[in-house]
Amino acid sequence: MNIQRHGQNVATIKILCVCTLITILVAGLWPFHAPKNNVKWLGQEDGLQFGRYGSIVSIGTFQWQKSDRDDLGSLEVWIESAPTKGRHTILAFEGVAANEVPFRLQQDGQILIIQRHNFDEQGTDRIAEFGVERAFAADKPVFIAVTLGRRQTSVYLNGELSRTVPILGSSSDNFTGRFVLGNSPSASDSWPGRVLGAAIFRSELTATRVVEHHQSWSKNHQPVLLAADQAVALYRFNEHGGGLIRNQIDSATDLTIPELYFVLHPEFLSLPWRHYHATWSYWADVAVNVAGFIPFGFFMAAYFSSVPRYENSAGITIALGFVTSLAIEVGQSFLPTRDSGVNDLITNTLGTAMGVILYRSVWLQTLVSRAGYRITDSPSGIDNIQVGSRI
Repeated sequence: MNIQRHGQNVATIKILCVCTLITILVAGLWPFHAPKNNVKWLGQEDGLQFGRYGSIVSIGTFQWQKSDRDDLGSLEVWIESAPTKGRHTILAFEGVAANEVPFRLQQDGQILIIQRHNFDEQGTDRIAEFGVERAFAADKPVFIAVTLGRRQTSVYLNGELSRTVPILGSSSDNFTGRFVLGNSPSASDSWPGRVLGAAIFRSELTATRVVEHHQSWSKNHQPVLLAADQAVALYRFNEHGGGLIRNQIDSATDLTIPELYFVLHPEFLSLPWRHYHATWSYWADVAVNVAGFIPFGFFMAAYFSSVPRYENSAGITIALGFVTSLAIEVGQSFLPTRDSGVNDLITNTLGTAMGVILYRSVWLQTLVSRAGYRITDSPSGIDNIQVGSRI
């Protein structure tokens, strides 16, 4: 009778293991394909609406000429934000090197975040980052102008200077590569909001010119350009349909709306510090990744402990958790809605180990014994589940 009961228990544990594995795979790889690109025209208004998974990209690349000052430049974008949780990338440039992203604008609640690639005095690559508080208000457009100087970055909101931050070292190639709107070039980080206009310049616009551009954008939906501005791109978003947004300056860098959602250069097993942010949403994701694999570790440890031929149930379970997580991360590198990272690999394996510890804990042995079973060590030194009398 005990043998029959034990066989039933093992069969139940197998089912629980399979169900847990399927749940983890579905949660890690859903929706299994690239969804439709959620970018729509605003009907009779000029502009585009970006949804949860939406992004557009320039056809060609932006390249600064040798005669240009590649540490100078300006960017203007007229947008209307939507309430968001956590960080989302409004726009970025892919750069000249893989996964470099030399310039990026992000939204975190009401905070506008600017990232700019630079080199410190020792020649080490850095990403200078700072934020502008209360930059966004729900359902209200904001005209953002960012001017890049050799030693500083200035941010204007609706024509008024909001913040100037010094840059230590030197900076170059900020506005280079393909231009991505509504998403990051290297990870799924889509931004839900509206883009009403954008312009890029090779010069560091003066405060006076920023004010004049804001006024002309507001009245005529385009800036009044001067030769000294050195404009390289002007997107009015006034096509009202189709899959192309024209650059009024150079058609080689027109923007295109792909049919399917995409990430330009998806990362494979990105390093943990590349996406670390000391925010509640970041640590919430870490907690979810750990907690999601605790049931996996628990039930797998229970199964391998119930089969006598496996002498190291804990080690086998943790290794299996690592392999399962690795398979998910590899699969995620082919899915634009998911991100492949070493951080998830570490947290998933940690969750598996915590599941094993939970299974082998003293209090759980007491709980299982009261249910009619007890977890003991067999003569060969392995864990086993035996039928016992109820306490």
